[in-house]
Amino acid sequence: MLAQTNQNNFWWIFLASDPNQLGLRNHKKTIMAFSVTTRSHSYESYDATEDSVFEPSDFADSSDQNCMRQELVDQKSRRHKRFVRRHSYSPYEVKVKTLAHHHQWKAPEFFRGAKLPPGRMVAHQSSLPRLPVPNLAQTLQKYLKVVRPLVDDIAFQKTKQLVEEFGKPGGLGESLQSKLQSRAQERQNWLDDWWLHMAYLDYRDSVVIHVSPGIVCPPQDFNGKQEQLQFAAKLVAGVLDYKVQIDDQSVPIDKLRTRPLCMDQYYKLFSACRLPGEQRDQVVVYGPDCGVRPRHIVVVHNNQFFSLDVYDNNWKPLSPDLIHAQLQRVVCQSKHPSVPVGILTTENRDTWGMVYNQALKKDKTNKLSLEAINRSIFMLCLDQETVREKDRWTSMGHQLMHGGGSQHNSGNRWFDKTLQFTVGTDGAVGIVYEHSAAEGPPIIALLDHMLDYCSQSPAVKETSVHPKEPERLLFSLNNSVLEAIDNAKKSLDMQVRDLDLHLVTFKTYGKDFPKSQRLSPDSYIQIAMQLAYYEVNKVACATYESGSTRMFHLGRTDTIRSASVESLKFCQAMQDSSIQPSEKVALLRRAVEGHKRYAQETVSGQGIDRHLLGLKLIAVEAGLDVPDLFEDSTYEQAVHFKLSTSQVPSKYDSLLCFGPVVPDGYGICYNPAEDHLNFCISAFNRSRETDTVKLATALNQSLLDMQELLQTQAKL
Repeated sequence: MLAQTNQNNFWWIFLASDPNQLGLRNHKKTIMAFSVTTRSHSYESYDATEDSVFEPSDFADSSDQNCMRQELVDQKSRRHKRFVRRHSYSPYEVKVKTLAHHHQWKAPEFFRGAKLPPGRMVAHQSSLPRLPVPNLAQTLQKYLKVVRPLVDDIAFQKTKQLVEEFGKPGGLGESLQSKLQSRAQERQNWLDDWWLHMAYLDYRDSVVIHVSPGIVCPPQDFNGKQEQLQFAAKLVAGVLDYKVQIDDQSVPIDKLRTRPLCMDQYYKLFSACRLPGEQRDQVVVYGPDCGVRPRHIVVVHNNQFFSLDVYDNNWKPLSPDLIHAQLQRVVCQSKHPSVPVGILTTENRDTWGMVYNQALKKDKTNKLSLEAINRSIFMLCLDQETVREKDRWTSMGHQLMHGGGSQHNSGNRWFDKTLQFTVGTDGAVGIVYEHSAAEGPPIIALLDHMLDYCSQSPAVKETSVHPKEPERLLFSLNNSVLEAIDNAKKSLDMQVRDLDLHLVTFKTYGKDFPKSQRLSPDSYIQIAMQLAYYEVNKVACATYESGSTRMFHLGRTDTIRSASVESLKFCQAMQDSSIQPSEKVALLRRAVEGHKRYAQETVSGQGIDRHLLGLKLIAVEAGLDVPDLFEDSTYEQAVHFKLSTSQVPSKYDSLLCFGPVVPDGYGICYNPAEDHLNFCISAFNRSRETDTVKLATALNQSLLDMQELLQTQAKL
């Protein structure tokens, strides 16, 4: 049971066993916003036969959404105003404190302990090419092409003049290009440390919804608490089995066709945690070369934390039977909810950093508990059942993205932990991961292995062997920390109410149909999203799709821009009944092929977004003003991604969920199967310009219209 004593203004929480239970002009001391993309799920392959989406089947009445939207808009409290007043563009606009601070940037080893001894998995790393710096003229010409469908003629002519001025021989662009090329020669990856800081560690809003994705796994049907714990035990064993493969480097090397990809991210998944700071966070990894290898996981139940050793004395993972015995003890010792310390990890990063460093960590008891959490191999969250919405998948999506709110499972989390596996009494299973360490592919590889293990392992049995007793992690909480927890609850609940989420399955066909038409499935799906957005809004918008650059050493992502002149022409043609179907088919094929070509160039290191970012940052490091090109309203519109999208394929019907990156935009992730397409669509209720049900309906219709168009033309 939960016992509390008030001693010298400190609340001691102990859980005793109950026998019964970026534009800059003046650079010197100015806040600076840089345009960076934080949605970074990798796009691995662009083969027409291998490209890779849940189905708008039951579209709920939107009256409840409208009422909630109006309620949110009408709130006038200071907290709500502070929450709504976000960056002018998105999390893409990460604010760095001062230029002086920026000049002092070094590349510290944030991933402490992540270096592995030589082995098969890293044998090819030294032979991977470095991330190239694209040709300046090429990038500027592509930039003009991608912004053309986004702006009117007057704005485009102004932008064209700025591009010509920036790129003229002997001009500012060439000077910055030369500096960037010098940086590329001096570093293993010219973008790596910039990207880690700006996309993640310097981002100060809550990681919940805005940064950390949740992955919904196929739901389970548990008959009581014991079945929940039995499945959780197999899940833990399956994850440990995968970690063994990482440690002995027997995990297959990822490849793009025949080319090996960088495997660096795999080593940053386990025993890793983000540490909050008051201006910048850190990430630590207690890897194989650290002093003391972690041998424990942390289990959370009813907001209470326990450390469980999961290896025997010979460093062999415990069996599911022994893990199950420990989980039973955890549940027995935590029958009642405790103060939700974990909800602090949902706060603004500066706020959480202040509480972490100035209050929690200074207490010896707290410090030991925090170190146990940070060093743990991963975290297991045993969730309570929540009120289920009309659609089970959407309910699970909410649980995986934020835990359902302060009255549900949001305090049963530690969102700074790189890997959290959730198993609810209602059968909701999934992964929450902190994004700074890795993109989607390593996570999905782990997920597929884990689900394979769970489906193939024998039933968990009771055992007479007594493993080491779980260790309760205690927290001493003074009044200021308790107040911070209350504030975190309010802020988190506001974010939860603001999230408009819709998980849907398109069942009419899957990626097999575009393959049959000799079209790239991913490019086909991207054009369908363009058509859906145009159908609802009658304009094109800047669209981000993540493209992996892992064919290069320490590569992460660049932007595949799906909105193009060709996609806009196709969308416009579909609204015009006077245009012949044959011409529409030609426009569709041209748009799909154009997207595929852009994607191939991006994964080959020839994308424009990271290059433009590098030119901007190198100017700042040289003590220059941000070039006029990046002050242009067209550039602002070009990085205001109203569609932030990513394909994250899995062999299971799992689905990754993330939030929009701009207040008036959508986040769309998709997992395409052969005969159906899975989608997660997110938006914010506070925006009058977005509606996930409306967009899902339009996407459903776009996919049907495109199929009918191609099939009809094929019969002629």
